[in-house]
Amino acid sequence: MHDPHAAAPTRHLSVPYVIFIAVGMVVGAGIFKSPALVAENAGSVWAVYGVWILGGLISLMGALCYGELSTAYPSPGGDYYFLTKAYGPSFGFSFAWARFSIINTGSIALLGFVIGDYLNLVWNLGPHGPALFALVSVMIMTLFNLRGTNGGKGADYAITSLEVIGLLALAAAAAWLVIQTIPPATTGPGHSPDAAGIGYALVFVLLAFGGWSEMSTLSAEIKNPERGPGHGMVQALLGSVVIITLLYLIANWALLRGLGIEGLAQSKAPAADLMARAFGPQAGIVLAIAVAAAAITSINGTIIVGARTTFAAARERTGLNWIGSWDGKRGIPANAIIAQGIVSIGLVILGATYQGFATLVDYTAPVYWAFLTASGLAVIILRRKMPDQPRPFKVPLYPILPLAFATSSALMLWSSLNYVKVGALFGLAVVGVGIILAVITKPQK
Repeated sequence: MHDPHAAAPTRHLSVPYVIFIAVGMVVGAGIFKSPALVAENAGSVWAVYGVWILGGLISLMGALCYGELSTAYPSPGGDYYFLTKAYGPSFGFSFAWARFSIINTGSIALLGFVIGDYLNLVWNLGPHGPALFALVSVMIMTLFNLRGTNGGKGADYAITSLEVIGLLALAAAAAWLVIQTIPPATTGPGHSPDAAGIGYALVFVLLAFGGWSEMSTLSAEIKNPERGPGHGMVQALLGSVVIITLLYLIANWALLRGLGIEGLAQSKAPAADLMARAFGPQAGIVLAIAVAAAAITSINGTIIVGARTTFAAARERTGLNWIGSWDGKRGIPANAIIAQGIVSIGLVILGATYQGFATLVDYTAPVYWAFLTASGLAVIILRRKMPDQPRPFKVPLYPILPLAFATSSALMLWSSLNYVKVGALFGLAVVGVGIILAVITKPQK
């Protein structure tokens, strides 16, 4: 049995703070690139807006499902905890392992390279510059998160604010073009959207929304509001998805206004093209810093939530007690953050020597969507399996909403399998190693 007096998470995080973390993690550097791919496949202006709104609605459905799961089963493990309840400890541990071994840590490493690529444009350190910037960024952000969350949170607010300012800079660029009565770079209508194009555009949209579900790892630490209806976790999930959707719509309006549907679809760096059109080539330096800031906030959020899943899974396993300890003084899973940082640094080094590293991370996409599908179905399974469990929040339109969310995730699973094809075996291998570790370590008695 666990020591009942052992340090554990306490409810000390405010709803606005959790929303800031969610926005910072989800609204990553990808929003500066993905709108071009969406426009290319969606075809028309209204189809572009439509798929981004649809992506927000699907994410909102998921947030409602996670609202029920994370309030009924609050844990720093988030998905890990309620997936374990629904499907058993081996399934839950495999999820936590996949997150620790490459999904979250791989995202941290890749975001480090995004920072490196852009900062190397500002301060050129040569061909190895991006890798050096990536390595330093991951180290600094790991140390930054070891400072704890019981103290001041101003720095977390500040770095997320930088990211939002970067997106609003795109809106300012488009507004400046409007004031100057400068028309879009292209004025063509695009092409008529078709079902295949809309479906493929939605793939990129939902990838841009990816990460909101990881807020459930803060479900045991968020304070419930003293006034007003609802649960703190539900408010944070729904609030963050709504804010993210609005920010994405603002960014797409700016890009469409500045470049036009055809110009946006053809652009390799749409944000850079818009800034240069509004303010001249020198604006590229400003954009580089904005993109780096976006990547930094995403790294920050990913470190925060990823380490909590690792902590929660490790404390339930024999032989992993060091990683599964909670630092009560700082209010963080310090050792899990360190372990996650070590793996992330290793993946940065791998990425510097093996150019196909990004592909390896892409291969884990089917695993991500498979677990998200399982989470949607877990709402139904746990209502049947544990009907007496207190549920402070229940998803509306049950079971339609959970089934709709699970179906959309399953379609994304199919799309990702179709994209990576044989490469999906890599993701299966990652899960397989997790199953082996689950057998070796065994649950704590």
